[in-house]
Amino acid sequence: MLIEKPRRTVMNSLDLPKAPQDTRVVVAMSGGVDSSVAAALLQREGYDVVGITLQLYDHGAAAHRRGACCAGQDIHDARRAAETLGIPHYVLDYEDRFREAVIDRFADGYLRGETPIPCVECNRSIKFRDLLATARDLGADALATGHYVASRPLPGGGGRALYRAHDPARDQSYFLYATTPEQLAFLRFPLGERPKDETRRLAQAFGLAVADKPDSQDICFVPQGRYRDVIARLRPDAVRPGEIVHLDGRRLGRHEGIIGFTVGQRRGLKLATGEPLYVVRLDPGEARVVVGPREALATSIIRLGDPNWLGDAPLADLRDAPVAVRVRSTREPRPATLTWDPRAGCAEITLTAAEDGVSPGQACVIYADDGPRARVLGGGTILRVEAERRAAA
Repeated sequence: MLIEKPRRTVMNSLDLPKAPQDTRVVVAMSGGVDSSVAAALLQREGYDVVGITLQLYDHGAAAHRRGACCAGQDIHDARRAAETLGIPHYVLDYEDRFREAVIDRFADGYLRGETPIPCVECNRSIKFRDLLATARDLGADALATGHYVASRPLPGGGGRALYRAHDPARDQSYFLYATTPEQLAFLRFPLGERPKDETRRLAQAFGLAVADKPDSQDICFVPQGRYRDVIARLRPDAVRPGEIVHLDGRRLGRHEGIIGFTVGQRRGLKLATGEPLYVVRLDPGEARVVVGPREALATSIIRLGDPNWLGDAPLADLRDAPVAVRVRSTREPRPATLTWDPRAGCAEITLTAAEDGVSPGQACVIYADDGPRARVLGGGTILRVEAERRAAA
């Protein structure tokens, strides 16, 4: 009697137990080179690829602006890339969702004296929630994007983990910390293990017209980077002039609204004091900008609100856990410790070495270590920093 051996499950390149031709992948195509190449790579491997482009905002002012994203020209470029690849392509109108979840929250954050990051909220609320749900409705097995970040299966079939990209100069993990474990299980990032210059070469090889297209800017819905104009248009009654005050109490000048300032800012203060001054704190209740010397910016303790956790151990169990954190997208991870504060109901970061310009509203992203390929453990929104508590004392 022959005993039939159990068949070994063969996984495809996306870590799914199907042949590529039986695996449907929805690709979020923004019209740029990265998402177009992501779609091309999957199509070349034989996957059932469907491209979706989101129209996120009124593109009148940005339709032909270099560096715009998800506007008129970009939709055209995405459609053309899909035609070149021979894959179906759909454009979905998400303008109302984007305005409520991203643009309105962006404006409200500035009025609270914060420096929000709309890209984080766009990924969390629009791409990885709403678009992901649409991909499931289309029968997709995965949603792929052109982000430079890596994900790999955890041992023992325990989901997937998120890591910094192969190319540190292009790493976008800072903007994806809010991805949940459930979303991460469905997401794939075909470019995470590739350098950007290889992506450009592949675009040329695939015959994509976007091969030399400039990269998109962070704040896609702000024409020419004038975010103050956008906020003033959205909240005209909330923009109030006020005083610029030194930490020692001196009144140094006036301003036209706190939305024109961010913690750590030096340029544009228009103060003739003979000393270098930086924005240390914003007081939205009094429409006051507080300035001081650079040493007043030094921050060693950060409290995080709305945390997202991707680590193995429960966040609530952590006490002085060694980690590395990034307080701005342009900075490398720095050593720190992480503790969950049950009384405050938030995570508290203690930096090994103080940093300047830590601003409420920005993200603090937590990594397992400060290495170039470190695992992303999560993060949260910066609520309160030690420098602010000292300044208020």
